[in-house]
Amino acid sequence: MKALLRVLRALAYTALPFELVLAVCLVAGVRIPAGVLFGAELLVVVLCAVEVAAYARLRRSGLSAREAVGELVPEPVLRLIGHELRLMASLVLWAGRRRIGVTAGDRAFGHARDQAALMYGFAFVCLVETVGMSYLLVDLPVVHAIVLVLDVYTVLFVLGLHAASVIRPHVLSDGELRLRQAAHVDVRVPLDRIASVRHELLFTHEKRDGELNLAVGSQTSVTVELTEPVDAPRFLGGRRLVTVLRFHADDARSLVAALRERTAARLDEPADAARPAADAGPPAVTPG
Repeated sequence: MKALLRVLRALAYTALPFELVLAVCLVAGVRIPAGVLFGAELLVVVLCAVEVAAYARLRRSGLSAREAVGELVPEPVLRLIGHELRLMASLVLWAGRRRIGVTAGDRAFGHARDQAALMYGFAFVCLVETVGMSYLLVDLPVVHAIVLVLDVYTVLFVLGLHAASVIRPHVLSDGELRLRQAAHVDVRVPLDRIASVRHELLFTHEKRDGELNLAVGSQTSVTVELTEPVDAPRFLGGRRLVTVLRFHADDARSLVAALRERTAARLDEPADAARPAADAGPPAVTPG
């Protein structure tokens, strides 16, 4: 089965560039022999059919749907597709004023306010570019349709980045601090690993091993240092262990105060639990 999966991936890596080249040639007006077009489409149909058969075989072997797809599709591709889908879904949730990952008893801290003007500016520029390209390509209907789709998607992509940040705030719960950025960063930090937390406004960040900088509007306002590293996976997969996290919050001082209160409470719990037994003294002896 593993040999078949390697063959399928090799065919997919070959077919995709070939299809893209054909698409570019067709848009440019290059005449392509009918046999070449038929062969390309036949290759795609056969490849899809074999992929479906392999998926069904993996499911019968006991794998879940997610595990079966993971065997057929490389992890970087899955991550890219998942990221795009999360951005588009974020637009719907943003319009409905919903937030993800915030439950009763959690404290949410937004971090998208200081990037709003920049993201809206990007979206406006993309919108102007869409109108301009539509006017320039009005005499080329095929090219105009392709560019229009790409331009509209670019506008949605920019708005989706901002929407994903709005609906995914940082979350402080009883046992962990969850740090997020747009739809591609989600790091869970256990509170018992936090060594120190401070309000620290920084506008420059050097890339260093063991550090994660989640800048918003080119700034971070909170620095957290850990006693043990946590995993902050890279965008296309792969482990990244970090012990220093810098991130931004709209109300950074309140987040720092709440985080210090939660960590202090956890440190005091064992002492508080042991104090009654220590203070109770020797057991009373009743006269017989």
